[in-house]
Amino acid sequence: MIYDEREIRHQQVIEMAKQMMVAARTAPKARGTDILEVVLVTDDDIAALSNALRQLGEQRNRAGMIRDAENILSAEAILLIGSREMAMGLNCAYCGSDNCDLRGEGVPCTMNTIDVGIAIGSACAKAADLMLDTRVMYSAGYAAYKLGWMTQCKYIIAIPVSASSKNPFFDRK
Repeated sequence: MIYDEREIRHQQVIEMAKQMMVAARTAPKARGTDILEVVLVTDDDIAALSNALRQLGEQRNRAGMIRDAENILSAEAILLIGSREMAMGLNCAYCGSDNCDLRGEGVPCTMNTIDVGIAIGSACAKAADLMLDTRVMYSAGYAAYKLGWMTQCKYIIAIPVSASSKNPFFDRK
């Protein structure tokens, strides 16, 4: 059998993005508590995410969001990493309160945010090992949040993934 890379690339990228999901899941977490959600978006859902991001950009007059909406259409897959909200009980004061129990309403536990960042780093490290093109995007993550795709998450970060001759997520217009 002969395989042409162009004919199998999409499925290969999906499989490699699944490895990125595992890397995000196994990343270290505060107190060993796993409150992360990791989702993979492909095909028509990428177009839906792009449309939502474009609308947000137009509503807020944010050219970067409109640019990112166009840009993610070059992705074979998009990894979404988010966190449910849970105070870790460390009383670290990074959120601005000396005691977790005194945190203001709507103030996220900083450890939750750090956990997302570590998971993003692990997923992107796996992508680099696999020679995939990526970019970390808050904008596409926010569009996913507004779409209600991960309702249990307080915030979501997106990582579009591609395998092409040039990384489509850099040197953008």
